[in-house]
Amino acid sequence: MADPFGPRILIVEDDPLLSELLAEKLHGEKFDLRMARTGEEGLESVKRERPDLMLLDIMLPGIDGFEVLKRVKENPETKHIVVIILSNLGQQSDIEKGTQLGAEKYIVKVSLTLSEVVQAVRDVWQKHAPQTA
Repeated sequence: MADPFGPRILIVEDDPLLSELLAEKLHGEKFDLRMARTGEEGLESVKRERPDLMLLDIMLPGIDGFEVLKRVKENPETKHIVVIILSNLGQQSDIEKGTQLGAEKYIVKVSLTLSEVVQAVRDVWQKHAPQTA
């Protein structure tokens, strides 16, 4: 039987309001969602949940998002996970660091609406989704 949900997405975001709003929007799109509030929780969830895609904040308690991204991309078992950074850090140096570490896309939170973030997730996932026969 086919999975009624789309890809499994892990949202690593310490702002409870934003993460809930994102979850609500993405759930409406039939994505299978998981949540983490810290970098450590995010890394644990990556191992346990094996997400297809991760929405990752940079400024997190404990391990920051750059370190989470680095560890995910260095691990042969998790390097395939598609990562979209969603952060308030919008300096060019931050954006370059994120993409150099392996993020597929870097979104500055204040530059897009939630609907535009969902569209960006859809677009990125379409590009990376496994092809079915």
